Amino acid sequence: MPRFAANLSFLFTERPFLERFAAARAAGFAAVEFHFPYQHDPAALAEVVLTSGLEVVLFNLPAGDWAAGERGIACHPRRIAEFQDGVGQAIDHARLLGCGRLNCLAGIAPGDISHDRARETLIENLRFAAAVLRRAGIELLLEPLNTRDTPGFMVATTRAALALIKAVDSDNLRLQYDIYHAQVMEGDLARTVAEHLPRIAHIQVADNPGRHEPGTGEINFPFLLRHLDRIGYAGWVGCEYQPSGGTEGSFGWLEPWR
Repeated sequence: MPRFAANLSFLFTERPFLERFAAARAAGFAAVEFHFPYQHDPAALAEVVLTSGLEVVLFNLPAGDWAAGERGIACHPRRIAEFQDGVGQAIDHARLLGCGRLNCLAGIAPGDISHDRARETLIENLRFAAAVLRRAGIELLLEPLNTRDTPGFMVATTRAALALIKAVDSDNLRLQYDIYHAQVMEGDLARTVAEHLPRIAHIQVADNPGRHEPGTGEINFPFLLRHLDRIGYAGWVGCEYQPSGGTEGSFGWLEPWR
């Protein structure tokens, strides 16, 4: 039976962030994920997590100026020190919140930097982060994003992400497989997950088109979720979708899996 985590950056947004934890618990979730904890008071956030009884299973390394459109800085040669400082900041928050996995967003390469130089910077930053996180007992993930929604993103496909993971050569770096992004870029979801299962540490779901809840688009989620059970996927499935209506009204697809 898949284990589902509520993504609090997408769900329960009708409420202030710190109130979303209790809402997720009331909706039947045992775990949550979110984009970033850094803008919130660490002690207040830790208290909310503790009192909710929820497990925090994933959040991202600092990714630059999100509001300005940045989607990671790991490929920026001039921001290596900032990236390394961000890894330390993420570790502090992960320890406080009891989170065992952190995701790295590669970013959009600067226009004045060659693709090869951006890629080499990304590889070196991933090596650094994987090693430092290993010492902290935290696993590092790498997530492809589709280039329709994020033009120019450095890691857009499963194949590209796996090539980088191979180049980094650390068993503390694995793949975050987002079904929505993968469907936009490549499809072939069931075979891809089965083929690369040992390298996949976390899965996220949303339907296509629209990035709404499963059942609103073209992806056969009943088949796909049963497939995850059949092949033995034991990780969390993050519900990272934009509800087509209110959040609580978007959970009908989950009922067979409760």
